[in-house]
Amino acid sequence: MNMKNKEISIVLPTYNEEKNVLLLYKILKKVLDRLNKPYEIIYVDDGSKDKTFENLKKMHSIDKRVKIIKFRRNFGQTAALDAGFKFASGNIIIALDADLQDDPRYIPKFVNKLNEGYDCVCAWRYKRKDSFSKKILSRIANFLRYILINDKIHDSGCSFKAYRKECFEDLDLYGEMHRFVPALLKMQGFKITELKVKHYPRKFGKTKYNIKRVLKGFVDLLNVWFWQKFSSRPLHLFGGTGIIMCGLGMLVGIYLLVLKFFFGKGIGNRPLLLLAILLVILGIQFLVFGVLADLLMKIYYRKKMNYKIKEIIK
Repeated sequence: MNMKNKEISIVLPTYNEEKNVLLLYKILKKVLDRLNKPYEIIYVDDGSKDKTFENLKKMHSIDKRVKIIKFRRNFGQTAALDAGFKFASGNIIIALDADLQDDPRYIPKFVNKLNEGYDCVCAWRYKRKDSFSKKILSRIANFLRYILINDKIHDSGCSFKAYRKECFEDLDLYGEMHRFVPALLKMQGFKITELKVKHYPRKFGKTKYNIKRVLKGFVDLLNVWFWQKFSSRPLHLFGGTGIIMCGLGMLVGIYLLVLKFFFGKGIGNRPLLLLAILLVILGIQFLVFGVLADLLMKIYYRKKMNYKIKEIIK
């Protein structure tokens, strides 16, 4: 089957899932064969240390629709998804984890949602089958995401999503950014929706979710917030902060001048004098940072438009 004729690409980031990959493939094959559409299954082996890669090669020898991307070491789920998305040739790209906690039997419903006119369909694990600690960390992450970027997605951390191919034309993922793909797509004007799905407890292997990933995700969340609010005009953030700091420094300075010239008090040893000078210097620096950031953004957008055209009618 010619790569250009693929209609559906399944992307599966995989790390130490030797007991799950074959079971998942059997379920996927049944579901995708019933759709009667050309498809490919892309496993991205994220530096597995067990027999995952050997099992994947056996599947590939049986079914050439199974593609394998092998990383030299463990680079993380976001890197695995990014590699899979770039390699995928289907008009529809569906991503899900290889741990059998996501049910591939929902794939036809995802495809139907895309056919209704949506660009991205996100799974919502409304009854999660995870440990208590994992649920708490996820709730905290969801709350912070709601406060900062409010992408109106209940379960953005779930990898089970369906996309149109054009969603990834100008989208590069890094860090823990896979959690914020819906927010990034929404910023570009793509139409996002959700689909409730069942979630299953893990049978084999161990979860890779930990506090370290939460901290990395929070840093990336701040990055998405900045791009959402100030990517086209960073001067509004840095310049505004600089003006406030300079203003506060000047107010403190005026207060000290009044004390010196009208009340005859010494101000040389007052901490407020140092504070006033510090605020003015920091304010000027923020203003300079804002101008420089604005210049960099103009250079960045010179070759890349900061808008998306959905359709042109001639």
